[in-house]
Formats: sequence, structure tokens, C-alpha cells
Amino acid sequence: MKRREFLKAAGSVAATAAIGKHAFAQQAETVDAAWYSQNRKFVQLPLARVAYVERGNGPLTALFMHGFPLNSYQWRGALERLSKYRHCIAPDVMGLGFTEVPATQAITPATQVKMLGALLDRLNIQVVDLVGNDSGGLLSQLFVATYPHRVRTLFLTNCDVDKNSPPAEFVPLINLAKKGLFVKTVLVPEVADKNLARSAGGLGGVYSYPDKLADETLDIYLKPLASSDLRKRQADEYAVALGENVLVPIREKLHRWKGPARMVWGLKDTLFPADGAEWLDKTLPGSRGIRHVDDAKLFFPEEMPDLIAEEAVRLWDVKI
Repeated sequence: MKRREFLKAAGSVAATAAIGKHAFAQQAETVDAAWYSQNRKFVQLPLARVAYVERGNGPLTALFMHGFPLNSYQWRGALERLSKYRHCIAPDVMGLGFTEVPATQAITPATQVKMLGALLDRLNIQVVDLVGNDSGGLLSQLFVATYPHRVRTLFLTNCDVDKNSPPAEFVPLINLAKKGLFVKTVLVPEVADKNLARSAGGLGGVYSYPDKLADETLDIYLKPLASSDLRKRQADEYAVALGENVLVPIREKLHRWKGPARMVWGLKDTLFPADGAEWLDKTLPGSRGIRHVDDAKLFFPEEMPDLIAEEAVRLWDVKI
């Protein structure tokens, strides 16, 4: 490492250490279930009526991409802490959350990225700091490959990477979805039984602290997917689409993108091990390295918003 690069990296580490969690103390208006319901917005696009929430009104925008089968509520803590540094937007992708999709609309990673581009166009946003987790990280990489000029920085947490897409543990769920049974037999029972949802065999299995999952949080995630036969079918359709690897074909495009990138990776996640972060670190020319998080599972960004906020402002070179 050149001396200038070393000094810059050391300075970033020192700055992050100095920030501390108190810099991200909660603002007067908490981003909770009530706020989420009252502030949800919709925009009608050719592909779907897209639901999203936004917070902050700065000149720069951060776009937060949620995982499967969650929705934008996953990022509530990050929006609360980072909205004084960015105009933060978190949409619900097609097939999940509160976004409404026509019955004839195909739901795939490619159409999701097309929808995101159209959403930013409608909101008159040209460039974003992109933040992704799980399948949202997959979409983030595909967005970079499709619209490289629209991404200022890339912040990835545990997600699909190159050959590990889909992860082996997700394949049985994809097979259920192919039969139209994933939502019906896996998620619907968790709507009725919150203890099942918090169990190791339910959604709680990919959380570091499943006992802290509130009933209202589980309802926000799962009830929309079980609300109609169409919604069940569309969530299943998206799960099936995630079974096709769309990341290996974009390797070279990722390698050509030179924007700043940062990986923050939970080490107890069995779907996306740390070698995925290492692959990204080697592949992305602008990588600023990896932060490993002990005792963290797949959806730790929801559980550890202070950590996400610290790493985001470090990547964004925010002066606090």
C-alpha cells in the first residue's frame, strides 16, 4: 500500500472510532411501525405501484435495498440515524412489502433493477449511495452493472456473491416456490404463530437476536405476502427467479466499476460466508475493505443500525 493510501485508510479508521454511537442518537421522531405506516408513499410506474419511505432532504441520496422476504422496514434504524447526512430512500421491491404489481408483470432481478431505475427517474434522482443486504445486495450489484454511472458508492452486507447465488440453503425454498407452496406452507403459518416465526426454523433463524423480533415487525413483513392469492403467487415467483444466477455474467462489469465500496459481513450467517466479502474486496477496484462482525447473522443490519451508520458515514467520507 502506498503511503498516501495508508494514511487515508488510517485516518478513516480513526474517524470512525471517534464517531461513536452517540453521534447517531435517535432523533425526535422515531422511525417505528407507526411512522412507517403514516409516511409510506407510492409512485405509479409502468411496472408497478411502488411503495417507499424516505427521510432527510440533503443534496445527496442513499438508496437502501432490503432482503427476502422483508421490505423497506428493515432499514428503519439506518434511516433514523443517517437521514441528517443523506436523503434516504428505501423502496419495497416487486413481490414483497407494500408494492403493488400487476398480475401480468414478470418479477425477476432484471425487472427489479429496471423498476429501481424508473423510480429514481420519477423522483429526479441521478446518482445514489447504494446500500444492500441479502437479495437486496444481489440487486445492488446488478444495478451497478446496469447503471454504473448512477452509483456513487456501494455498501454491501451479507448477500449473494458470484457463484453463491442462490445459496444452497435457499434452494429447498425455491423448490417449494416452484410448486406455489413457499408462502402458503412456510410464511403463512408464521403470520399466525409468532413463536414459530421467531424460531430457528422460521424467519428467526436468520436473525442474531430473534427473541427481539416484535409481533408488529413480523406482521409488517409477512402479512402483505399472505394477503391474497396474487400476493402469494408473486412472492413465490420472485423466489423462483432468485434461483437463476445473474451475478456470474456481470463479473467483468463489477470489476470495471471503480467507485468506493465497503463490505460489512456477519460471521454467523450460514447462507453467505465471509469468502463472498473477500471475493468482492478483490473484484471491486475501489474496495475499502471488509469489516467482520462476530455473532451476526444475515439480517444483522436491522439489528445493529449504529454499526451500519458508522460504516456508512465512513464510506461516504462524511465530516461529523
